[in-house]
Amino acid sequence: MSSQKEITFDILRSPRTVFTTQSLTIMSGMERTTLSSLMHRLVRQGTLLNPRRGIYAKTGYNPEEMACSLFHPSYISMEYVLQRAGVVFQYDETLTCVSYLSRTVEVDSHTYTFRKISYQLWAGMEGIIQQDNIAIATPERAFLDMLYLSAGNCYFDNLRPLSRRLILQLLPHYQSQRLTQRVHAILS
Repeated sequence: MSSQKEITFDILRSPRTVFTTQSLTIMSGMERTTLSSLMHRLVRQGTLLNPRRGIYAKTGYNPEEMACSLFHPSYISMEYVLQRAGVVFQYDETLTCVSYLSRTVEVDSHTYTFRKISYQLWAGMEGIIQQDNIAIATPERAFLDMLYLSAGNCYFDNLRPLSRRLILQLLPHYQSQRLTQRVHAILS
C-alpha cells in the first residue's frame, strides 16, 4: 500500500487527466474511505477538480478522456469523429459517444451525448482505437454507428475519407439487413 503523498504524486505525474474512483482505487490500492478523504482534500486544495460525482480531473483535462470516463464502457463516435475526418462539415461542439445507455450530460462547458447501442455490437470492438484513457471509433465505424442509430436519417457531405473496404469489413458485425441495404445504397 502506498502513502497518500506517493498516490498524489502518481496522480499528478500520470499522463491521464481524468480519473474515476474505481481507477484510483486500482491505481492506489487504498481503501475506498481513505482514498475518498484524500480526493476531497486534493479538491479543496485546488490540486484536482471534481466535475462530477466519482470523477476527478486535473485542471485543463482532456474532454475526450472525460467522455470515455463518464459511462463505462463507451467510446467516442458518430458526428464528432465524422467531423474530424471531414465526412460531415456542419460543426457541433458536442462530443458524441456510444454506450450502454442514452443520455446527454453537461460537464463544465462541454456537452456529451451518449447513444445506446445493442450489446452484441460491443463484442470484438472492431473499428475502435484504444489510446491511453480514450476509446474512439475509426471514421468507418463512426459512419456505421451513425447509420445504425439514426435509422438512415442522416447526411454525409464527403465520403472520400472513408475506406469502402473497412466499411464492408465491419458491416457484418451489425447483423442488420436494413443497415446493409442503406450502406450499399449510399456507397453505390
